[in-house]
Amino acid sequence: MRALALIIVAFGVSVAAAGQTAPTAADVAKQLQTHYNGVRDFVADFTQSYKSPIGRQTTQDRGRVRIKKPGRMSWDYKVQKVQVVADGSQLYTYLPDDRKLYVAALPKTNEASSAMMFLAGRGDLLRDFTPSLGANQPAASWRLDLLPKTPQPDFKTLTLIVNRATMVLEGLVTTDDADGVTTYGFTNLKENAGLADGEFVFNTSKIPKDVEVIRK
Repeated sequence: MRALALIIVAFGVSVAAAGQTAPTAADVAKQLQTHYNGVRDFVADFTQSYKSPIGRQTTQDRGRVRIKKPGRMSWDYKVQKVQVVADGSQLYTYLPDDRKLYVAALPKTNEASSAMMFLAGRGDLLRDFTPSLGANQPAASWRLDLLPKTPQPDFKTLTLIVNRATMVLEGLVTTDDADGVTTYGFTNLKENAGLADGEFVFNTSKIPKDVEVIRK
C-alpha cells in the first residue's frame, strides 16, 4: 500500500467566462483558494491508482473519503481495507494486512502541508505552491500543476483537476521522488454536508493486540 499523497481541492465559480482572456495559473489558484476557504467539509467516492516507474506496475483501490476542516479526514479503502483517519491533531494509518498502525502528529497550520493535508484545511495554494497550467488543457476541466515551495516527503509535484463550470474537484495526481504516479478520481462529491467531529475518531481499542504501533 503506497503512502497517501494525497490530496486538494476546488469549489466555486468559473474563473473565465466565454470570450474572456484565458486566466493565468495564479488566477485559477487564487479563485480555488478563495472558494475553498468557505467550504467546511465534503464527502465523496474515490478511486486510486499507482503506477510505478519500474515495470509500469499499477495498483488500484477505491473507497469513501470524508473531510472536515480544520484537520479532520477519513479515507476508507474497500479493496485493501486500509483506514486513514486524522482527528485534528493525530494521523492514524492502519494497514490490517501488514498488522501495522502508524501514528503521527499533523503538521502545524503555518507549515507547508502535504497534498493530503491541504484538503483538511492545513495549507494554502499560493503560499505553499508555485502554480502553472499545462499547454494541453481538457475542454471542460482545468489541470492546475502545483510545485511545492518547500520539499515534501510524500510527493514531488501535484496536479488538481477541477470542473471549469463548477470548480468541483474531479481528480488529483501526485508524482513522488522516484517518478511513481498516484492518481485519485472523485465522484458523488457533496460539500458542506454537516459532518460531525465524532466521525473522525480512530478507535484504537478495536485494533488487534498483535498489531504493531509505530509512532513517528
